[in-house]
Amino acid sequence: MPLPVRMLRISERHLNEMENNLWNGRFVPAAIEGWHAGAASVGVRYRGGHTRAYPKRSFEVASSQGTRHYNAELDDPSMIRNALSFWFLERIGLPSPSARHVLLALNGAPLGVYLEIEAVDDDFFRKRGLRASSLFYAVNDRADFRPAPRASLLDGYEYRFGGRGGRERLRGFIAGLHSRRSAAKTAAYLSSRLDIDNYLRWLGGAVLTGNYDGFDQNYAIYQNRATGRWSMVPWDYEGTWGRNCFGKSIGADLVEIGGYNSLTRKLLGHPPFKKRYKDLLRVLLGNAFTERSIMPRAEKLHREIAPYMRAERLARGAYAGFSGELKTIREYIRDRRAILIRDLKRL
Repeated sequence: MPLPVRMLRISERHLNEMENNLWNGRFVPAAIEGWHAGAASVGVRYRGGHTRAYPKRSFEVASSQGTRHYNAELDDPSMIRNALSFWFLERIGLPSPSARHVLLALNGAPLGVYLEIEAVDDDFFRKRGLRASSLFYAVNDRADFRPAPRASLLDGYEYRFGGRGGRERLRGFIAGLHSRRSAAKTAAYLSSRLDIDNYLRWLGGAVLTGNYDGFDQNYAIYQNRATGRWSMVPWDYEGTWGRNCFGKSIGADLVEIGGYNSLTRKLLGHPPFKKRYKDLLRVLLGNAFTERSIMPRAEKLHREIAPYMRAERLARGAYAGFSGELKTIREYIRDRRAILIRDLKRL
């Protein structure tokens, strides 16, 4: 089945403005066809960290009907790792962005294959029947729930919504995490402020897929309006399944079974929470995290974009290993399972 096509149109003036101000993050007016019925007026800007200066740009497109990210995925030789990860994380019980591969054109000129990713925003929660009172993005490696001293406990976070009260509640949650004087009081505090099941699934998902950068950045955290508890949403899982965020091959043992960050250490320091985590990992290793479960999806994603990847001129150098990436993912799953089954006995 052919990939869907998205036609992005930006005036020459506004395109020059984007190119001349690559890092300013301002939206410029544009139009897009293929996402909505007919053409829709949108705002567009470049997105990404180190990838923003790559020759194949990534875009964020915002409209009154929601926001989508169009990722060039240049650091991933397979171009399927984000899509495969979000599919996997949804399967293990985490609310995760939907993602699909599309063909993107700019002012009539084809740009190639992109990954269209749903934004984590009001629409994301509404579609899933979730009520979020505040939302933050973890945008750098200071979002690791560390205690003071530092300039601000919110240093690593980008505020999305929730007002001043939302900021104070997240700051208070992080501060309170480190103010309890006993493990029992910390555990009681976490039970009342954190969705434990959600967090353990998020932790397990990052550990299983090998998302080294995912513990102290590249996630969203929101407060559930109904329960008052904080929950996690995964984001940016390109550096997974045997490669890091720059596309370099990594060993299946890079990420420790207990993950990283201050909140995780507090949580796993309480034996009942650690037992829940170990039980969860055993279940996931028994059914979800297997070659039999994952590889058909990986093969489908790979097969859908293969004809376009062969034709994409820019990809000839950057994606020279595209055809061998299914083997890389399969071997990662096999090796990762063996490591985690061994390490469960030591945790």
